[in-house]
Amino acid sequence: MAKYDPKSAKAEEFINHEEILDTLRYAAEHKSDRNLIERLLARAVDCKGLTHREAAVLLECDQPDLNEKMFHLARQIKEELYGQRIVLFAPLYLSNYCINSCVYCPYHVRNKHIRRVKLTQEEIRREVIALQDMGHKRLALETGEDPVNNPIEYVLESIQTIYSIKHKNGAIRRVNVNIAATTVDNYRKLKEVGIGTYILFQETYHRENYEKLHPAGPKHDYAWHTEAMDRAMEGGIDDVGCGVLFGLNMYRYDFVGLLMHAEHLETRMGVGPHTISVPRIRPADDIDPATFSNAIDDEIFAKLVAVIRIAVPYTGMIVSTRESQASRERVLDLGISQISGASCTSVGGYDHREAAEDNSAQFEVNDTRTLDEVIHWLLTLGYVPSFCTACYRAGRTGDRFMSLCKTGQIKNCCLPNALMTLQEYLEDYASEDTGSLGKVVVEEQLGYIPSPKVRARAEEYLAQIHNGTRDVRF
Repeated sequence: MAKYDPKSAKAEEFINHEEILDTLRYAAEHKSDRNLIERLLARAVDCKGLTHREAAVLLECDQPDLNEKMFHLARQIKEELYGQRIVLFAPLYLSNYCINSCVYCPYHVRNKHIRRVKLTQEEIRREVIALQDMGHKRLALETGEDPVNNPIEYVLESIQTIYSIKHKNGAIRRVNVNIAATTVDNYRKLKEVGIGTYILFQETYHRENYEKLHPAGPKHDYAWHTEAMDRAMEGGIDDVGCGVLFGLNMYRYDFVGLLMHAEHLETRMGVGPHTISVPRIRPADDIDPATFSNAIDDEIFAKLVAVIRIAVPYTGMIVSTRESQASRERVLDLGISQISGASCTSVGGYDHREAAEDNSAQFEVNDTRTLDEVIHWLLTLGYVPSFCTACYRAGRTGDRFMSLCKTGQIKNCCLPNALMTLQEYLEDYASEDTGSLGKVVVEEQLGYIPSPKVRARAEEYLAQIHNGTRDVRF
């Protein structure tokens, strides 16, 4: 039997089944242990995080007053590390050709009535212009796994195309990539063309259930998939993003597995995940979420977000348009630092909106507002919408980014950079109402920049942006 070892390169050892089961038993036994829970909350205040076992106790806690303290602490940590900044991005689907048989995804190879689509480079150019004309600066590139239709060369060429497009004042400054697990050599190629974060959702960490959910195709190989982040970092990619699809498996099991994965990357690779995503399963063509009996409600979802924020304070957390406006609003101050806006999960759906209504989508979007409506909503709630890509482009990635976070110096980079990208949006894309509200927020937030010198320079840069300069940053 495999033994638990977070330093191991083997999936069965760093995501160890027996360790997860033992952790779940321990959490169930201590869910009413007030002294233990209060000690954990007191220790987590210093933003040093918690182990997977300690976090499991918090998730299982059945004391209402302690749960409230937990939510308060999550808000406190979020405010301390991220302030009011919320980074925005959009997914860009290149192709829905796929040779896997994932039972929860309409792209599965057995689905014969879905419309299969693969964008040409010219079609990608039109999609990117449509996204730039909304105001987007960050994309998450998505494609099915198909070595014939979607080879790595196609992905690399598409990234180069995306970066090359400059329309009016628009530009995509960071392309994150969510493609199937691949080789170290291919990760090196992705690094060379300038990707931001490599994202790969585990779906579930329960090996037996994982193999049932992926009955055929390359994704069936649990170890190959689970060890992909190690290979990506060996290939030179500094920032990786983890996640599970809640609703496929028992959420407690996957929660522990997710934190064990983060601990493994920190222990073996020297830096944990740059982001953690928390998607919940949604309806899609040929897929009925009712067939999955592990769906989680909004209360559990909010607690998951809060405890993840407490356990891994320096990791960004992402919630997509899978969630409704109300659901997203609740979890924003509990730990979420990135959201998608005006998303389309159909191939070609930004340039041709009618494509968004066909059956080429990966899942139904729950929050269907425009990007300007999302920006206005965030401003109304007191947040600072950000399109910032400065750290990535200045080489502040991986352990260098985490070092800045842990020393608190990131505050003198992130807030002014967020305000400058917000100012760009207000000048180039905002509606009149959003523009007026955004101006007030920018003026107010300038006062929260810790360094007087940085604040003064930020004011100069904002004036330059107002006068037509673009892409200035710290």
